[in-house]
Amino acid sequence: MTAVEIPATDLVAPVRVAVLGTGAIGQDLVHKALRSPVLDCALVAGRNPESAGLRHAARLGCPTSADGVDAILAAERFAVVFDATSAAAHAEHRRLLEPLGTLLVDLTPSKLGRMVVPTVTGVPECADISLVSCGGQAAVPVAHALAGRYRVEYLEAVSTVASTIAGRATRINLDEYVATTRQALSEFTGVRDTKAILNISPAVPPATFRTAVRAIVPGAEVEEVRAAVSTAAKAVRTFAPGYEVLGCTVTGDRVVVSVEVTANSDVLPHYAGNLDIINAAAILAAEQHAGRLARSARTGVHR
Repeated sequence: MTAVEIPATDLVAPVRVAVLGTGAIGQDLVHKALRSPVLDCALVAGRNPESAGLRHAARLGCPTSADGVDAILAAERFAVVFDATSAAAHAEHRRLLEPLGTLLVDLTPSKLGRMVVPTVTGVPECADISLVSCGGQAAVPVAHALAGRYRVEYLEAVSTVASTIAGRATRINLDEYVATTRQALSEFTGVRDTKAILNISPAVPPATFRTAVRAIVPGAEVEEVRAAVSTAAKAVRTFAPGYEVLGCTVTGDRVVVSVEVTANSDVLPHYAGNLDIINAAAILAAEQHAGRLARSARTGVHR
């Protein structure tokens, strides 16, 4: 069963959203928001007035500011703010934006908000949601599917990203990435013994984003494992179409599942599936929030 709920977009009026951060994640978020029928990208905010991200957003017709979170605080209220900065910065952004009642979608591994993996959790009604990490978005659906069928004794998620797409914030947040991804693996499976690893590959041509989930699963049956993994992957593809299972093997009690994510993006290279999957989850969360706001408006119930 999938926790994804796709909004009825023909019944939802566009809601104002802001993108905080102008790196590769922020630039792709802008494009994905512009493609959405229910999101109005009303502000892109950064800190460097000369950043390529701000110039790119301006060319697309989006209002921009180099005043960072202050620009968001000074503007008309936004329904959703995407935080594509850093784990350290998110804590301050959360403190400042909390009184506004805005949905804050955290794309950093800060681990402060409620963790969300769309096909596992849906999008809960809360003020600050954490999208865990790119590796978490790729690994948790598979890990959750295994834990739903078997008693899993150990889980490990090893992700590989191209060095050309691993920006400054990613490198600064490596410790937070590992801790947050491990926590998500445990929280959504009940497995206490977990490990998360991120490899930044300098390979030429750049390596396409991949995640291997390794598990110790007593009693695992190969056909049942493959069916569970296939169902989980199909659910993820409803919002991240580049998500594919490359391999699924069962050797005794050892299960290895390898997934690859290619980017479905106007600005990212095909190998940047790590950014694409977390951004696709962010857009889905915003669209589901827009659907809730529309239903509240129709029923006269204000949240």
